[in-house]
Amino acid sequence: MDKQPNILFITADQLRPDFLGCAGASWASTPNIDKLAQQGTRFTRCYTNSPVCAPARIALATGLRPHRLGAVDNMAFLPGSADTYYKRLRDNEYYVGSCGKLDLAKPDKFNGLKGDRPCNYTFGFTHPIEVEGKIHCGSSPTPIGPYTQYLHDKGKLKTLHEDYQNRNIFDARSSALDTEDFQDVYTGRRAVEWLDDRPTDYPYHLFVSFAGPHDPFDPPEEYSKMFEDADIKPRVQDDGEGKPSRIHDRMKRSLKHDEETFIHMRRQYAASLKVVDDAIGKIIEAANSRDDDRDTYILFSADHGEMLGDHNLLIKHVAYEPSWGIPLIISGPGLPQGKVSNAMVELIDVGETVCDLAGLNRPDHIDAHSLLPLLKGKTEEHREYVLTEERPFRAIATEKWKFIETYNDKNELYNLVDDPDELNNVIADHADIARDLNRKMINGFMEGKWRRG
Repeated sequence: MDKQPNILFITADQLRPDFLGCAGASWASTPNIDKLAQQGTRFTRCYTNSPVCAPARIALATGLRPHRLGAVDNMAFLPGSADTYYKRLRDNEYYVGSCGKLDLAKPDKFNGLKGDRPCNYTFGFTHPIEVEGKIHCGSSPTPIGPYTQYLHDKGKLKTLHEDYQNRNIFDARSSALDTEDFQDVYTGRRAVEWLDDRPTDYPYHLFVSFAGPHDPFDPPEEYSKMFEDADIKPRVQDDGEGKPSRIHDRMKRSLKHDEETFIHMRRQYAASLKVVDDAIGKIIEAANSRDDDRDTYILFSADHGEMLGDHNLLIKHVAYEPSWGIPLIISGPGLPQGKVSNAMVELIDVGETVCDLAGLNRPDHIDAHSLLPLLKGKTEEHREYVLTEERPFRAIATEKWKFIETYNDKNELYNLVDDPDELNNVIADHADIARDLNRKMINGFMEGKWRRG
């Protein structure tokens, strides 16, 4: 019998796919991610199940759409009784490790000083190192997890805390810390240590979850200098015509700032991503350096995207492409190399793909579907449409159309082929298409699962 493979799954936080070199971003520098794309399949139309951290990560863990667990805002938590793909791997004799941000118990702000709080074992991890999130790490003057404990021991926690207490999202100053003490450098270092120290008697699944390039956009100074003159991609300008009032309310904050502020933010975002990419290179090297006679599959994705000034919006919480869309790359033995797939896929499908690679059967009650048949050329399509949801809205997208239902507000319909920047809400001209998409969306969110366990 063939040995079960090792699986390394790397994610970034708040990463939009168009900032990768392999996606055509000439202003960015992501050679390690690009190399992974050359060695595998890059998906151009992968979408998160919720454009906010906790619901997206809970959906990934369970293979369930967020509403099925009530996870429709960022104060959601994963019930200990919920089935996760981490538990399925653990119960099939996998070491299940994590290194980085989890956000499966976000309302509890204490991660355990070693990142191994008991609930992480309940979620299915056997070797967890839960590192604080980007804003989380600067929220406390005392240690609340392994990274802040590390800074405390080096006498640097006060520096980070005071810096973060005096920032806002438009303040994209470089980090107050040296490169070696920067959060994603720390997470990358711990992931390499995990891979170097791992036992080889059982297969492993390591989930590495970087906190960057999530705001605040504060890369170390040496990385900022690399991009200080970068000819960065211009943002999508939008006067807000046809947009709901909740979008107009968020636009007002951005309209107070000049264009140079946004250009600087976008450069700092690219610099922050470069930090992550450098760490990824070291992690992949560590994964390949120990031969335990097992195949190794490497996957890369994100929890959600980032508006970064497009439509005069920042961060996420909307169903526009920069916020909803995420990167996805899957590579490993027997899978296509250098392939680009335009199939429509969702973040939840990644967890089920991991389990399929491990040889595990799919549970009937989940919404996720493995991408392995697509990767192996047994089909060219995966989903007819994709769905996303958060407390104020829900949305559906097909290859051509996107319908966004905003509760108690204006709905939106965009032709993604003719209007890829989503500037023209054409719902008044295509009410029949909006109705049809709305029916599909309702059916898609139900899928008969309300009658199941």
